[in-house]
Amino acid sequence: MREFGIFGGVGWEAYDPSRLVRLAREQLAEEPAIAEALAKCSRSRRESKAYVHFVDPSRPNEPGSDWQFDRNVFLTDPERGDLVLDVLKDGRIGGVEFLNRL
Repeated sequence: MREFGIFGGVGWEAYDPSRLVRLAREQLAEEPAIAEALAKCSRSRRESKAYVHFVDPSRPNEPGSDWQFDRNVFLTDPERGDLVLDVLKDGRIGGVEFLNRL
């Protein structure tokens, strides 16, 4: 199945979220929903060397868009540095930014 969106064509790839899930369980034990949402991030689309989308960001925050931003959550990866998760209003993780790649 092909998926289209802001990226103009096929571009979604399989993603293994296990590392992010482990970090969230360790660092955000008080918010188990974050780890649960990350575990569902099985496809990704790289926007840049620093940002990976898990949800199509087309028309962000507009009615009918999948991308309805709520807040950021921060994690620290011992090998990859600080990470910022975009949490959407429905609890999904919209994407992750690797700050050391900026």
